[in-house]
Amino acid sequence: MPPSKTIAVAMSGGVDSSTVAAMLRAEGHRVIGLTMQLWNQRRLAGHTGMPETVQGRCCSLDDVYDARRVAETLGIPYYVVNHEDRFERDVVRPFVEEYLSGRTPIPCSLCNNHLKFDQLLIVAQQIGADALATGHYARVEFDQACGRWLLKRPADRSKDQTYFLFGLTQEQLSRTLFPLGEMTKPEVRDLARHHGLALAEKPDSQEICFVPGGDYKNFLDAYLAEQGDALPDTAGELVTTDGNVIGEHGGIHHFTVGQRKGLGVATGSPLYVIQIKGDTRQVVVGNQEDLYCKTMRVKKINLISVADLSEPMRVQVKIRHRHDPASAQLEVSGADEMTITFDQPQRAVTPGQAAVFYDGDVVVGGGWIA
Repeated sequence: MPPSKTIAVAMSGGVDSSTVAAMLRAEGHRVIGLTMQLWNQRRLAGHTGMPETVQGRCCSLDDVYDARRVAETLGIPYYVVNHEDRFERDVVRPFVEEYLSGRTPIPCSLCNNHLKFDQLLIVAQQIGADALATGHYARVEFDQACGRWLLKRPADRSKDQTYFLFGLTQEQLSRTLFPLGEMTKPEVRDLARHHGLALAEKPDSQEICFVPGGDYKNFLDAYLAEQGDALPDTAGELVTTDGNVIGEHGGIHHFTVGQRKGLGVATGSPLYVIQIKGDTRQVVVGNQEDLYCKTMRVKKINLISVADLSEPMRVQVKIRHRHDPASAQLEVSGADEMTITFDQPQRAVTPGQAAVFYDGDVVVGGGWIA
């Protein structure tokens, strides 16, 4: 890219995006730092079960401070863009609603799809930037043969973030840069040190920004109390896979598929959550073998490497971020719906999570597990 380009960098306050800003600045580009203010970290502090302060969350106030400090070090313009209202509407509320209906949502993908790329690209265009660069570990390139922009897995597979980016459109990919796609994390930290960035040793964030400690139950209780809403009664029966009632539970939002501990019943062999039925409020439990299935439906599809799917396609599918892609056949089964048939049964397919389809390093597309 010629040095005359203006590039907006989505600065999260972490080492990755900070290094991207430093890299592009050193290459001669005009760099503008942008940080999204998405969630007031003090908002639920002190509510029952919620900590006063939490470390290690992305998009915290400390991260905003760190991003601003990096921008000052690099001598680049820097702006904080407040999207708290939209974040609550498009990410937090759907998260709450999904959990209360017995599904297990993945808010980071919603955030990327509806905010980080959608809104930051709009802001980038408004300030005259030619492209938006982020610190995600992924690669993007244009394939002349098929005439499409491709999203590809990065060189450092241990940091692969393409699972969270499956919702990107062709237009968004055409204006997005992933400068770390060919680098490993140690190389990124070395480069941060080279550029004199004070946060070169800063640890990666590990938690969802609005759920401290990963305690979904306490978050739901605190959030609903703040909104003046009572926690809905989702108590019901614990049943076996053959329909026998073996106990009761206090609410379907306490469970997720694959869960073993905290079921509230004791049997001679370990039991796992196999299914959560939001309509009947039943939690189905069974043996570990019952967790495996070969077929699943995926809805709200976004295709990237192909415009449509006219015939079944061989792919590898990830059903969780840390899931090794499993070989499968992908085919259209309805309006905005596809069916995935795995070669080998997969453990704990969880409604509400994302399923992302790969052809080697290339992201074919993805959708939401029904």
